[in-house]
Amino acid sequence: MMNFHLPSAQIVEPNWLARLSPEVAPDLVGCILVRQFSDGTLLRGMIVETEAYGPNDPACHAYRRRTQRNGAMFGPAGRTYVYLIYGVYYCLNIVTDQEDIGSAVLIRALQLQSIPSWVEPHEGAKQHRVAAGPGKLCKVLQINLTLNDQVLQPGQPLWLEHRPPQFIPNLIQTTRIGLSKGADLPWRWYLKDCSAVSKV
Repeated sequence: MMNFHLPSAQIVEPNWLARLSPEVAPDLVGCILVRQFSDGTLLRGMIVETEAYGPNDPACHAYRRRTQRNGAMFGPAGRTYVYLIYGVYYCLNIVTDQEDIGSAVLIRALQLQSIPSWVEPHEGAKQHRVAAGPGKLCKVLQINLTLNDQVLQPGQPLWLEHRPPQFIPNLIQTTRIGLSKGADLPWRWYLKDCSAVSKV
């Protein structure tokens, strides 16, 4: 697999994320999500699929009002919003836009740099599929509600690095997956011909 880490990797700063979620979502494809564990171990993955959620979007968790569950979405850009679906799967979102505007980008799939030791052999057999979906990537990166509303920066459990300048992603834009409302909005982006993209 490609080694995505560059010694001169540039950290994604909050002000870069303080834009409309449909602007940030395609720009995040190709960026590196870094997970630092309590023992100092690092796990990196290239973001290969995203979905945008924002104001006036009936599929957005913040559509109706601010609640205890979605409160992180209204915080400043550059933080995490983690939620649980179906009582089983966690999903990681990156908070975008201005403070007090409920807006975020769902990280739907990663192409991991390496497969951690805790992944079962049968799951790791297809390395490119280990993080091919929002629930899958949270499972392999051990992301749960304890990482909700956390600042994305080095030294913290999660941060983002810009994609290498020479990497120009070939993106496909389409509608989002599995929605009953807002299903017509073309707010999903993924890397063309990438085997790590989630399956519809």
